[in-house]
Amino acid sequence: MSNLLYTAAAILIIFWAIGFFAYSLGSIIHILLVIAIIAILLRLIQGKRL
Repeated sequence: MSNLLYTAAAILIIFWAIGFFAYSLGSIIHILLVIAIIAILLRLIQGKRL
């Protein structure tokens, strides 16, 4: 389950980067970025390695 969370966070960051440079997806990409950062922070707080 934790690998799935990290994978989802990485995918969301990639999609954010694409959307940030393409300007086509609007503010939804930034919301996805926040979710990805929260997921990574939860992993770090739980003490698991990235």
